[in-house]
Amino acid sequence: MNARFERTLPLMKDRFGLFIHWGLYAIPARGEWVRSQERITNEQYQPYFEEFNPVLYDPRSWAKAAKAAGQKYAVLTTKHHDGFCLFDSQLTEYKATNTPAGRDLIREYVEAFRAEGIKVGFYYSLIDWYHDDYPAYGDRQHPMRDDESFKDKEMNFDRYLDYMHGQVRELLTNYGKIDIMWFDFSYDDMTGEKWRATELIQMIRSLQPDIVIDNRLGGNIMAKEHEIYAGDFFSPEQIIPPEGIVNDAGEAIPWEACITLNDHWGYHSTDRNYKSPRQVIRALVECVSKNGNLLLNVGPDAKGEIPQESLDILAAVGAWLHRNGDSIYGCGIAELPKPEWGRYTQRGNKLYAHVFDRGIGPIYFQGLKGRIKKARLLSDGSELHVQTPWMADQYSDTASGAFIHIAGGDLPDELDTVIELELYE
Repeated sequence: MNARFERTLPLMKDRFGLFIHWGLYAIPARGEWVRSQERITNEQYQPYFEEFNPVLYDPRSWAKAAKAAGQKYAVLTTKHHDGFCLFDSQLTEYKATNTPAGRDLIREYVEAFRAEGIKVGFYYSLIDWYHDDYPAYGDRQHPMRDDESFKDKEMNFDRYLDYMHGQVRELLTNYGKIDIMWFDFSYDDMTGEKWRATELIQMIRSLQPDIVIDNRLGGNIMAKEHEIYAGDFFSPEQIIPPEGIVNDAGEAIPWEACITLNDHWGYHSTDRNYKSPRQVIRALVECVSKNGNLLLNVGPDAKGEIPQESLDILAAVGAWLHRNGDSIYGCGIAELPKPEWGRYTQRGNKLYAHVFDRGIGPIYFQGLKGRIKKARLLSDGSELHVQTPWMADQYSDTASGAFIHIAGGDLPDELDTVIELELYE
């Protein structure tokens, strides 16, 4: 990996993180974009502020669930596009401490996740639909984009930028060491230096030299020589790239796919379209097999609890990782073609075969004849034998391959059966 991404390496070894979208939008419970989609004014949205009181909010339970799921880092929305702050910012009254909650919810989150040994990340929206100096009329996203009364409204965007920079300074000054800063997002001409991005990055690095920053301030992270604000990792959303991410020079760059558990980031009371544990596990394997991370999202409800469906999925993924985590953490791409039965991940001379499809007969490992020192079923450590079936010698395309037989008609684990192959050095 390119040397300029060295600060990102610890995060990339972790491979699996928890994204948490939470705010006032949990009360209408129609997703985090409800203000934009339904053209809701500040005044119409105000009742949610006045009643926000997540009486069941216990970030320690969130952190324990993340740890049990095998997640090594977390990112929580400190401020989303609606402008509401979960932290006790001194630059606005539009914050959790002024609601019935009456608490700095971010401080509790930081302390809880640190206590479980999980890296702490902050999501912060560059967009702000509440602030008077953020462009409204004609903007592609703003709830008031079509409201004629905003057409000639006076605004001072530099004043908004001072506010935004000031809040980032608060977040990176008042909560100790922060591992990840996750900005969201640039669009149209609202990108790069429109955010005074160079100045912002310089300030961030002065406060938290080791922090890892996503690529959504703008710039071109794919360029061999990219802007200072182009980010430390690429952040595809709701998609896993067909191949690993490389820059213009063909060098691998860090990336992380952010994926929802259902079809919304924020809590949506009627969205039951949840991904199965099998889908999540295989998505995680796919990311790692392409040198990427998976940041999996949950949306807590208005009372502050993660939906039970999400917790059940996380628990199932965690149970699988408990026995198969060696094939994920610290692993990356294998220099072998994708096998027809699944995927490979690799760390050093340990090659992990993620077998998704049982097929008929022994499992074939192309190009590995004579290269396998030991084979084990990773989940329990049981020995597997590398043996060439008598009939295989009849086929020229198997001359360089190895075979492993798994007894029975079904895989030991239909989610993902992992075979650990120790290769000769």
